[in-house]
Amino acid sequence: MEIRKDILWRVYLCFLCMIIIGIMVLAKAFYIQKIQGSFWKGMGDSLHLKYMPIVAERGSIYSEDGNILSTSVPVFDIYIDFGAEGLREKDGKRFKDNIDSLSLSLAGLFNDKDSATYKSELQLAYQNKERYYLLKRKISFEDYKLLRDFPLVRQGRNKSGFIFDVRDKRINPYVLLANRTIGISRPDSTKNVGLEKSYDSVLRGTTGQRLMRYAAGAYLPVAGAEVDPVNGKDVITTLDTYMQDVAEEALMKMLVDNNSAHGTAIVMETATGKIKAIANLGQMEDGTYAENMNYGIGKATEPGSVFKLVTLLSLLEDKYVDINTTVNCEGGAKSFYGLTIRDSHKGTGTISVKDAFTRSSNVAFAKLAHQYYNDQPQKWVDHISKFRLDKMTGIDIVASSGKPTIKTPKNASWGKTTIPYMAHGYEELVTPLHMLMLYSAVANNGKMMRPYLVNSIRQYGVEVKKIEPEVLVEKICSDNTLAQARECLRAVVDSIHGTAHRELFDSAYSISGKTGTAVSAQNNTGYNKGNKIYQSSFIGFFPSEKPVYSIAVVIQNTNKSKKYYGAVVSGTVFKEISDRIYNRFLTKTMPPKNKNLIDTSSHKYYGAGQDFKSIFNYLNIPYTDSNKSGYWKVSDVKKNTALLNNPSNLISEKPVMPDVKGMGLKDAVYLLENKGLKTVVAGKGKVVNQSLAAGTTFQKGQKIILMLN
Repeated sequence: MEIRKDILWRVYLCFLCMIIIGIMVLAKAFYIQKIQGSFWKGMGDSLHLKYMPIVAERGSIYSEDGNILSTSVPVFDIYIDFGAEGLREKDGKRFKDNIDSLSLSLAGLFNDKDSATYKSELQLAYQNKERYYLLKRKISFEDYKLLRDFPLVRQGRNKSGFIFDVRDKRINPYVLLANRTIGISRPDSTKNVGLEKSYDSVLRGTTGQRLMRYAAGAYLPVAGAEVDPVNGKDVITTLDTYMQDVAEEALMKMLVDNNSAHGTAIVMETATGKIKAIANLGQMEDGTYAENMNYGIGKATEPGSVFKLVTLLSLLEDKYVDINTTVNCEGGAKSFYGLTIRDSHKGTGTISVKDAFTRSSNVAFAKLAHQYYNDQPQKWVDHISKFRLDKMTGIDIVASSGKPTIKTPKNASWGKTTIPYMAHGYEELVTPLHMLMLYSAVANNGKMMRPYLVNSIRQYGVEVKKIEPEVLVEKICSDNTLAQARECLRAVVDSIHGTAHRELFDSAYSISGKTGTAVSAQNNTGYNKGNKIYQSSFIGFFPSEKPVYSIAVVIQNTNKSKKYYGAVVSGTVFKEISDRIYNRFLTKTMPPKNKNLIDTSSHKYYGAGQDFKSIFNYLNIPYTDSNKSGYWKVSDVKKNTALLNNPSNLISEKPVMPDVKGMGLKDAVYLLENKGLKTVVAGKGKVVNQSLAAGTTFQKGQKIILMLN
């Protein structure tokens, strides 16, 4: 009996423990579900839901004359969610009914697989319930528009499972034109260069957010859970596409003909400091030339004889000499503490300072600087500092280097020969832009302007910020010094003894400037050992009487270059640029205005329909749209009214060349690039001719040249 009681007691105890444990489990479950439910649900969602960025549309970069220098065009990645409820309902009836026609359409659009291959791949992905199946990457906007109307796809995302992920592709319609200055936009913005880097915060806009759910090994967007991005602003540069094209063409011609290493040509508006053109070309390993470095802004070198303007201004300002003071050039050779400085033209005796500058005598300026500044070197350095040659230029672009190096008496490398050598352009490092700023200041009555590349910032066509010209130095020297310096600079071209007379004198306008031919130090071999390498320069302004533009041309030659004198190499480039700028901009006369003239002619324009409507609404021009659908439109404007039609030459679904004559550059590039063509542009204005005739077939990746008027 005692044994039975003992067993029952143990059974009851175990049963009681089980009841207690069960109650505890139920209580814990109740606590988790009711008390902590919201916490654990949030935790679960956080493991499966994630906010991902939506990159804003990057702003465009424009030239001052309204041409696009860098812009973004949309490309699309296409995914399919084979787990979509609408696609799988009724045992996948919708998918099975459309798979044949969809496969046939895809094969016809992309031409990369036959319809049978597309069908088998899609069926396999459907069977595996793939949630983020990649169908195609980087399709154009034109292909995207066609794809939206395909069988199954046209039924919408929930029923078809098709997901369109749009992103931007950065293009430069002018390709080489100012490529290094405009720069490159990369996914990692820290690796951007040029204006794309300097103005990245303005161009990139504000990133949005999209809620994504993790399912079946991939993130799928949650419909309706988005924070829209704010598109980037547009940057309007100071560059002029005509001047830029002229500068690049003239520079390229000389580099190729002379087998030079690299060169730069900078055109500046004298009164404001606006950079109107900046060409930078360097020789690649295969012998071709490309914009591989910003030589004008980012590379400091020994300037050579163009630096003699600094010496001349200093001597004149301190009243040690005037341009009629005589100096003995000692036959073209003079020894300073065991080192000999020579002139390129030997045999010169006693001449005036003006003539010494005109002939570019190294000996004359080395002697004068040594005579007056050897015992007061800081006074010499102070002049250089006042001309801002020891400071960064202040230009609104991030360059790889561009930092000048100017010796002072405190430097360990300062020696007895420093001033004589600095006086004619050695033992200091400055960029071509530094020297151009000084020459432009002389042309601008002594006022030194900050060079700049951006005119304004616009958002949706409205100016939100304007960059005004900025004065860095109100007066670099006295008016008397300026007058004498300008007389010397003009004599370099006008005087029969001037180093640039033969190349530049026969112009329809007056030019002032200075040549420079510097021997470049090669690695550690010094200046005078082995084959000499020369840097050729010409910096000046025109017209001399009332300067409008200042130009610097600096070219680094090679030991294979046949020409090396500054006037012959860089002076020739200068003249070609200045001639074409003068003929286009400085001899231009405006036709008389007739307020009573009524325009009754018909004007046709091609472009995006929505753009037309926005413009007509803004200008209060009444218009009629003959067809509400269609992206592209042709506008016929007559007597202040407009008619919009769908242009058959632009909307063909066949892989044939559209007719883009009459379109603006932006729309033409947008249309052709999205068809897979590579565009090359010449000229400016509207398209007047195209290298591939309208109606002909083409291959994706094929090049088409657009001629603008």
